[in-house]
Amino acid sequence: MKIGLVTGEYPPMQGGISTQTRILAERLAQQGNRVCVYTSTQANEVVRGVDLCASAKHWGYSTLHEIDGWARQNQLDVVNMHFQTAAYKMSPFIHFLPQALRQARVPVVTTFHDLRFPYLFPKAGDTLRKWIVMHLARTSAGVVATNQEDYKQLQGHRCATLIPIASNILVAASSEKNARDFVSAAPDELVMAFFGFVNRMKGLEDVLRSMVELRSRGVRPKLLMVGDRIGASDPTNIPYAQEIERMIETYDLKDAVRWTGYVNDHDVRAYLLTADAVVLPYRDGSSYRRSSLIVALHHGAAVVTTEPIVPVPAFEHGKNMLLTPRNNVQALTSTLLSLYKDAALQQQLRQGALSLANLFSWDHVVADYCAFYQQVVEAYV
Repeated sequence: MKIGLVTGEYPPMQGGISTQTRILAERLAQQGNRVCVYTSTQANEVVRGVDLCASAKHWGYSTLHEIDGWARQNQLDVVNMHFQTAAYKMSPFIHFLPQALRQARVPVVTTFHDLRFPYLFPKAGDTLRKWIVMHLARTSAGVVATNQEDYKQLQGHRCATLIPIASNILVAASSEKNARDFVSAAPDELVMAFFGFVNRMKGLEDVLRSMVELRSRGVRPKLLMVGDRIGASDPTNIPYAQEIERMIETYDLKDAVRWTGYVNDHDVRAYLLTADAVVLPYRDGSSYRRSSLIVALHHGAAVVTTEPIVPVPAFEHGKNMLLTPRNNVQALTSTLLSLYKDAALQQQLRQGALSLANLFSWDHVVADYCAFYQQVVEAYV
């Protein structure tokens, strides 16, 4: 099959969607498909078996014509657009891609990595924001949700499926790095790791407030921030990161919080596995959409996160993670206290997390995409 992937982010651009589409393209090509990628001019990573067209300067109206020409030239059977509200520079035009490719008779499958639109078109109202995103869903020949929340909203579509994201970090071995050493932790200190870009929805303020609570209860916590701070997709990350810096100063946590900056995949795995807990208190709850959570689970970390909004049967409290109520510092603190110095519980969580690894394997994800592409192509008229 001749498959085209359209993405606003692609390596060396940073972000979950960037890495997900790169790995998906590579794995699809390995299955014998011809794979073409249309993306931003900032992209330049060459993947064996993948034809990269990095020519999108701004994602305006003219970009739709360029994608149409690209699809025709490569005689694509299907185009899979990977969509998230911020990935296309807030452009409204990308929402009309399925219609732009109608004359070329190329079906568009849209993968919605996120149906939320908190900062899409800042001057538009919620009604317009919702309409334009759902217009993209309605006009797509097929839609893919990556999580239960979005799938629930898309189930009315004539051709919808749920395909979770897989781990962005595929290494099977750790480096010799150690989270406790990086934060200079004493044996009796609780070492927590937070992984991924700093974003308002990830609840990092609650981690900092919980550290203050833990101190008041006689526990000395340390926090290791693993990875780059900001990322490129969400423009609100920069002022939020500045707020976090001020909170660290206000709460007198400068000696208790350390940032790794960018580290390679082997180091990420090492830091996540050697922390007592990976703490991810998402304000909108744990979800398949969270690549940082998927990575932590895939590698067998002891995860503390928040209860999902929509039930996720695979997420089991006390078995493969610890779940706390959303936006509740006291509950988070109590959960961390229950994990403190409990090596047996930490080991149980690690073993339980590893049991979920197959659920987020690339073999399953690629097989599901190939089957769905075929279904859409056969039904397209």
